[in-house]
Amino acid sequence: MRVIIKPDYQSVCRWSAEYIAAKINNQKHLVLGLPTGSTPLGVYAELIKKVKKGEISFKDVITFNMDEYVGLTPQDPQSYHYFMNENFFNHIDIKKENIHILDGMSNDFNKECENYETMIKASGGIDLFLGGLGEDGHIAFNEPFSSLSSRTRIKTLTTDTIKVNSRFFDNDISRVPSQALTVGIATIMDAKEVIIMASSHKKAPAVYHAVEGYISHKWPVSALQNHPHCIIVCDEEAASRLEAETIQYFKDIEAKML
Repeated sequence: MRVIIKPDYQSVCRWSAEYIAAKINNQKHLVLGLPTGSTPLGVYAELIKKVKKGEISFKDVITFNMDEYVGLTPQDPQSYHYFMNENFFNHIDIKKENIHILDGMSNDFNKECENYETMIKASGGIDLFLGGLGEDGHIAFNEPFSSLSSRTRIKTLTTDTIKVNSRFFDNDISRVPSQALTVGIATIMDAKEVIIMASSHKKAPAVYHAVEGYISHKWPVSALQNHPHCIIVCDEEAASRLEAETIQYFKDIEAKML
């Protein structure tokens, strides 16, 4: 595992965007796994700038989003289809046929999830999965006690996740869907590389369990300790629960790589 510790959220986003941009320029037919939520917004803003400046192009990039709410149409302002279009896809040169997002209105959720896994494999697999990190250690909608061998499936959301996400629904918990379609932990683990972003002191316990804790389905992110190419990119606040020796170790390693 590689741990990048930056001063603040903005620098976390800049580092992540630079890393993704370099991957796109080195590997034109890149397959990206993408998240929603507030965490990646800064990364998307940085990537949009790079596209507009002509520094990168998404014309040959294929994307697979991590999840989608059950029961929301793609036109619903709170759906992840809408989120991705408004905050990213509408501002870059990606081909519409290269965008993949789970269908929360499907008549057969099991089939929808099976097909998603099939499409990922048909694309050659995900080269780089970008993800945020929940306060309870969830990645995508893989809540605590999710199977570490899970694949894309329907999941019931915890009360804590619904409360946190209610900020996107005018803080009205009753409007937040109780279920979502999500890639599984094993789906994420299959990616050639994984970047997990974390910012603020609220994420510090999850970062601790990701880096120093035991591998446990109580903290789904801890599964990434077994990934051969996982990078945790976090700010100082999110790293605050790590031991001083751990922080010094990773900062020393990164300094030598500059």
